[in-house]
Amino acid sequence: MMENYLGKNTPKLGFGLMRLPTLSGANDKSIDIELVKKMVDLYIERGYTYFDTAFMYHGGASEEALREAVVKRYPRDKYTVTDKMPLWDIKGREDYEKIFQTQLERTGLEYFDYYFLHGIGEGKLEMLDETGGWDYLKELKERGLVKHIGFSFHSPAACLEKILAAHPEVELVQLQINYVDWESESVQARQCYETAMKYNVPVTIMEPIRGGALAGMHPDAMQIIKDHDPDKSAAYWALRFCKSLDGLIAILSGMSTLEQVEENTRVMADMPALEPADREMLDKVVAKLDSLPTIPCTGCKYCITNCPQNINTPGIIHLLNEYSKYQALQGNRRSYGMMTAQGGKASDCIGCGSCEDHCPQNIKIIDLLKKAAELFE
Repeated sequence: MMENYLGKNTPKLGFGLMRLPTLSGANDKSIDIELVKKMVDLYIERGYTYFDTAFMYHGGASEEALREAVVKRYPRDKYTVTDKMPLWDIKGREDYEKIFQTQLERTGLEYFDYYFLHGIGEGKLEMLDETGGWDYLKELKERGLVKHIGFSFHSPAACLEKILAAHPEVELVQLQINYVDWESESVQARQCYETAMKYNVPVTIMEPIRGGALAGMHPDAMQIIKDHDPDKSAAYWALRFCKSLDGLIAILSGMSTLEQVEENTRVMADMPALEPADREMLDKVVAKLDSLPTIPCTGCKYCITNCPQNINTPGIIHLLNEYSKYQALQGNRRSYGMMTAQGGKASDCIGCGSCEDHCPQNIKIIDLLKKAAELFE
């Protein structure tokens, strides 16, 4: 068990500023700043302090919303801020510096409490070495512009071990952890968490409610939760699973409504660790979700090879399967929007049948794309 670690006394609910309410109802720059101010006020009033943003969230408007709703309205000792360095199109130190100065300007801050390299993994390590990314991160701390340094991570545990072994300067890491992904072969949440603990690096948790998906799942999964305790919400159990872990700085929740802030701040205030019976219940939920019928796509991508519209059919089918399990339409629409931002929407399908001719699973892809267009567009 980690003792006296960085952030041990931080109230454990973090406010993720990536799914803020917008005036248009979309995940774009038109943030409803007056509503965000009310959400921030309630969050801080109830004793919470940790805000998480990034250069890319809401097209940069997230950092600006932090300035308007928090920085301009509260003393600096009332909150902490995490921001992140985007790693696309980085060619050298001058790119890092330009982005960082833009972040200071957008947020109105003189320093960040925590600063991350955003979403690193095996594919980014060579680039970071070539462009001096790790050295720049350490330099920011030496200049007093950031207090603590780390990174957010979406890759397998072996890669995390490689990074932590090579970079003892890392003070914290942000990991995707929730009870559904705990034993996932792709996410490897448990293995990543245990690797961080092995190196005595505290953890900030992202996606504890899986982008909202674990707040409202398939009715059969929800019934298991209700049978266990009819007075507790599905989101409560997702947060409680995470809070039961050791070595946590904060558990991020990308809250979009005042009601979500009210519930999350209330239930996190006095939340005990999971009991064995609680863990057994969550295991039953995972088993139920795994048993639900899904479209048997293997992700082979044969369907894309000759698609004249360049439609990412495997990705769209994955979202359809996610929707059938979790029924988180808003989150699925957000993911779909990002996936198809450069083209290749389901509605672009011209019904030529090339995808179905190439599909080894004989999936009726054309019909599924029509369904996806109706749901996600």
